[in-house]
Amino acid sequence: MASTVKTDELVFFVNGKKVIEKNADPEMTLLTYLRRKLGLTGSKLGCGEGGCGACTVMVSRYNPSQEKIVHLAVNACLSPVCSLHLAAVTTIEGIGSVTSRIHPIQERIAKAHGSQCGFCTPGIVMSMYTLLRNNTLPTMEEIEEAFQGNLCRCTGYRPILEGMRTFSKSSGCCGALQNGNSCCMKSKETDENCTLQTDFTSRLFDSSEFKPLDPTQEPIFPPELLMLIQKTSTQVQFQGERVSWIQPNSLSDLLCLKAKHPDAKLVVGNTEVGIEMKFKNMLYPVIIAPNYIPEMTSVLHSEDGIVFGSACTLTVLAETLKKAVSKVPDNKTRVFQAVLAQLKWFAGQQIRNVSGIGGNVMTASPISDLNPVFMAANCKMTIVSKDGKREVRMDDKFFTGYRKTALKPNEILLSIEIPYSRKGQYISAFKQAQRRDDDIAIVTCGMNAIFHESTTIVKDIKLSYGGMAETTVLAKKTCEQLIGKQWNEDLLQEAVYHLAQEITLSPSAPGGMVQYRQTLTLSLFYKFYLTVLQNLANDLMDKNIASSLILPAYASATDAFHKDPISSVQLFQAVPPGQEIDDVVGRPLVHLSALKQATGEAIYCDDMPRFQNELYLALVTSTKAHAKILSIDTTEALKLPGVVCFVSAKDISGSNATGPVFQDETVFADDEVTCIGHIIGAVVADTQEHANRAAKVVNVAYKELSYIITIQEAIAKKSFYEPIRKLEKGNLKKGFEEADHVLEGEIHIGGQEHFYLETHCALAVPKMEEGEIELFVSTQNPHATQSHAAKALGVPSSRVVCRVKRIGGGFGGKETRNSILSTVVAVAANKMKCPVRCMLSRDEDMLVSGGRHPFFGKYKVGFMKTGQVTAVDVSYYSNAGNSIDLSFSIMERALFHMDNVYNIPNIRGLGYVCKTNLPSNTAFRGFGGPQGMITSECWINDVASVCGLPAEEVRRKHMCKEGDITPFNQILNDLTIERCWEECLKNSQYYCLRDQVNEFNRQHRWKKRGLAIIPVKFGISFTVTFLNQAGALVHVYTDGSVLLTHGGTEMGQGLHTKMIQVASKVLKIPVSKIYVSETSTNTVPNTSPTAASVSSDLNGMAVYNACQTILKRLKPYQDKHPDGTWEDWVRAAYFDRVNLSANGFYKIPDIGYDFEKNEGIPFSYFSYGVACSEVEIDCLTGDHKNLHTWIVMDVGNSLNPAIDIGQIEGAFMQGVGLFTLEELRYSPSGYLHTRGPGSYKIPGFGDIPGTLHVSLLREAPNSKAIFCSKAIGEPPLLLATSVFFAIKDAISAARAESNLTGPFRLDSPATPERIRNACADYFTKLIHPQDPQTFTPWAVQV
Repeated sequence: MASTVKTDELVFFVNGKKVIEKNADPEMTLLTYLRRKLGLTGSKLGCGEGGCGACTVMVSRYNPSQEKIVHLAVNACLSPVCSLHLAAVTTIEGIGSVTSRIHPIQERIAKAHGSQCGFCTPGIVMSMYTLLRNNTLPTMEEIEEAFQGNLCRCTGYRPILEGMRTFSKSSGCCGALQNGNSCCMKSKETDENCTLQTDFTSRLFDSSEFKPLDPTQEPIFPPELLMLIQKTSTQVQFQGERVSWIQPNSLSDLLCLKAKHPDAKLVVGNTEVGIEMKFKNMLYPVIIAPNYIPEMTSVLHSEDGIVFGSACTLTVLAETLKKAVSKVPDNKTRVFQAVLAQLKWFAGQQIRNVSGIGGNVMTASPISDLNPVFMAANCKMTIVSKDGKREVRMDDKFFTGYRKTALKPNEILLSIEIPYSRKGQYISAFKQAQRRDDDIAIVTCGMNAIFHESTTIVKDIKLSYGGMAETTVLAKKTCEQLIGKQWNEDLLQEAVYHLAQEITLSPSAPGGMVQYRQTLTLSLFYKFYLTVLQNLANDLMDKNIASSLILPAYASATDAFHKDPISSVQLFQAVPPGQEIDDVVGRPLVHLSALKQATGEAIYCDDMPRFQNELYLALVTSTKAHAKILSIDTTEALKLPGVVCFVSAKDISGSNATGPVFQDETVFADDEVTCIGHIIGAVVADTQEHANRAAKVVNVAYKELSYIITIQEAIAKKSFYEPIRKLEKGNLKKGFEEADHVLEGEIHIGGQEHFYLETHCALAVPKMEEGEIELFVSTQNPHATQSHAAKALGVPSSRVVCRVKRIGGGFGGKETRNSILSTVVAVAANKMKCPVRCMLSRDEDMLVSGGRHPFFGKYKVGFMKTGQVTAVDVSYYSNAGNSIDLSFSIMERALFHMDNVYNIPNIRGLGYVCKTNLPSNTAFRGFGGPQGMITSECWINDVASVCGLPAEEVRRKHMCKEGDITPFNQILNDLTIERCWEECLKNSQYYCLRDQVNEFNRQHRWKKRGLAIIPVKFGISFTVTFLNQAGALVHVYTDGSVLLTHGGTEMGQGLHTKMIQVASKVLKIPVSKIYVSETSTNTVPNTSPTAASVSSDLNGMAVYNACQTILKRLKPYQDKHPDGTWEDWVRAAYFDRVNLSANGFYKIPDIGYDFEKNEGIPFSYFSYGVACSEVEIDCLTGDHKNLHTWIVMDVGNSLNPAIDIGQIEGAFMQGVGLFTLEELRYSPSGYLHTRGPGSYKIPGFGDIPGTLHVSLLREAPNSKAIFCSKAIGEPPLLLATSVFFAIKDAISAARAESNLTGPFRLDSPATPERIRNACADYFTKLIHPQDPQTFTPWAVQV
């Protein structure tokens, strides 16, 4: 639109301060405005699509209809800044600061150890803050609901909830009592489950020390804003570069605008249009905001139901319906209850607070949660335009095609009436998704049955489905067949038969999971059938209906998904009596950055202030899996506003070849691309928005070449990186000959996205002298980042400094792959001779940076009738992607863990690293160990199944003993696995629990429980010998303060905190005197990556050695003045010209391994742990609940029990994601479908086990690490296999109902789809899968 169009001033308040923006851009989000314009960087960008909650702020508005101030948590990354006109915004900076007064929420989340990397913490704090502004004494259920839209990748969520529990009605209690367990208040005296020894403690924090919440001290709504609201009654308009934002003040104005601009989008919450413009490259030149039009925000009660204005938010919808349900007779509110059932799991609170009802209808999403219910209820909608008004029903004619409705371009949806139900009417809604909290539906449905009065004869029925076509659909033919029929078993048979014929999908349907989705249409109808039967029995008071048609074992199929608030116990060994108070080693010291993280004052890479002449970079990546580059046309891109240049391989002054081990990658693709997401070039512009727009119009011409995407394709074409790794022990042939049985099996273990909350980020600042450049990077590997940049720039490494303050999560994903971005940014900065910055969007990050290697395991196992294994032959295939990266080391570790904790006399493992056309996969917590270990647990599970033995008996029978030799010829010493096993059995009361599970399964047909106890052995060291070294640098200043630097980076694991604890103990000074500023290559050079769980071991000893040097230099002054203070001795040494700076260095002794010869010692020692988990599955949908988990972990003498327990729980929940939830879905051509939290689901708050009991093994010192501690970062992740095998145990119980026994294949992750399909029954048999050779699937198993 023309620049002469009138634009108004945008007026709003931020943290009590008035903001007037004269040039508001409708395309700018509130988050961008806060961070870039106001310098408020506490709110973080985690995903850009409202799916992670890192950007949560509180928006307060005056609601004239309610005559009160309304406080709402919203996603700042989705909220257009223009939508904040006359609103008050409160950010994390506005509620507390470490420099003045911290808010009780900030204090409690920090001191309860609920902040690790800290990137998600401000958003979580603001969600809780908004809840408390509306409700000062919430229940735990309300607290968990408030967090549905927040994600954390580090903590495992438990400590966050424990900290926030102190604000709830159950404050001070662990929550165990309400779940039928022993209360924490009694644990010190009576809790037999905890086996609490006298030197054990469970006190990680003292809630009595917390500041009380005083609601009277909260900031008030700005009085000036109230006055402005009352004075303003005119339409406002904001004009940007490409988009006009118009906010009309009356319905007539709106209709005139829609007539003038029929293609204009109406935006209430921007939860759909914002996504389309950001990720789908859509442009809407005119946006109309109807939020202040009374007719569209009103709620009216009529005789027939409740009429909601289409701009009413889903929060208003839910609150209104809840009130009605509480006041109106049940038989009139069944439609309301069905809508509420869907709203309970609709997105997160932040989305529900802004998303409008009308938007949910008019987006016409085929997987809408609400439209199937509205269609089944035959809801009436009022449509208006400048030409008049009309009423329509939501029926099978309303949705005319994909994302299309029956409305004309100039019409708008004014309101929707949700009707009262009546006697004899029963309506239910169901939604099945990958995850309960904040997930899009796989299949959703609304089902409405009306009966002739006082009968069980169907008068009318509507079955509406989402996710089964390009629109929401009615099963009209099926419904016609059911009218006039008795609601009984015959009707059920007829209904599922007709549904199977009518509601079908193409085998290539978008979204995939075709067999599962079709099965769900039948399973969900069956749930509805049973629900209606129960209601008929109650309403007609005819017990014969229930008793004759609903078997007691079937009744649980109708139970709604429910999860009790979490209960937890954490046990650790107390420090010895008499340990000095300043000696904090072994104490649960709070993460030293936690308070800064909770107040938003902790600085991450992209939080650094902008340089005056700074430019922004956006990547141009390949859209083909394998192709020759014919040409790159940047003509159109360079014409766009703000664009400065295009950077490509031609701009590299050094070498374009790169790679962490082998130089088999390029900084920029030159002649050929080898995956979708391969970096071809980059656009440099004045702003992020300009750079991103220009990058999208760079035109690359390709000549496509053949490609390989999956492991199976690589096997067929023998596409492997050489060499093939082999590990062997014993006589395999003899072992199989001795066996009574030989069994073969397979498992596919899917990949996993790191999903660190802070995406890859780099800022390069050229120093204009001798080729010097400074890199600020979110990396686990400063040394490699430095050397890769230096090589590309053609300068010595000494000219490049890499600095890391902290990282918002890493998990291995920033060990090597960060360099693909930081090197590009360095090249651009070198070319432009000015600072250049880039932080990848979530979808870019997931596209280009790779993740955990997908694995395919094939095994052959020989065993005796007694269950004794005589031989195992296993082959592993990993999908490495388009470069080697660390794939060989990852495969080697998988082979090192192919035996887990079991002593198998004859065993062989082969490792094939597959070369494919996917982005290179890389390190991820566990580093091949999880893939190797879960395969071993599969074959041991199968042996138990064939022999009819309890799996735990077979596991125990094969468990290693002291002095046993591993397949890689390392002798096992200081073995604690048996102690962990016995303690876990005792804590969980395993055998009693097994009886309870069996009894539950006897009584329930459609809900089954499963139980598994799994041991873990994990080798500690880099398997590449030279990396097992570390350095440290200690400066002591004349005031006694100490600056500590070491080679490790802080990414939430508490490494800096532990290092300060080590230094404090050695120097015998309080931690308050010691500070770690950053990790940098100009203080400690040639650092190993912060990885392999050994950072505390390596850097701790380096710090120890440096501090010992300082102590030796100070000793003469301490001896001379024994009554002096630390400061006295330091000053005395200084005046005596003693060096108060010292280096420390450490290398792990006596390790090194040769894979070719199978000689040497690859690991310094092993970490051990055992987990027992109980789950419950819904056999009809594939849903599962994590009921209980008990963990016993050997961490040696813990340096910091709070941090170690946090690492255990965080790793465990990340493993729960790996083995049960997280699924990367690729097209057959290598395109990644799952590129953000909307489609890729990591565990949320609702996925924590209902009971989580973590115990650190006592009296288990480890002589091979600093202060007898043990590594903790990776080993606990493998414990999550206990959940996977508990699910498999539950499926076995379900299969037994259909007379299916023996081993069966269950691939990882055990998603709802896989669980449901494995629970074979009558409904699954009605769905016949098509021959895979006859169609191209939407997604393939890579």
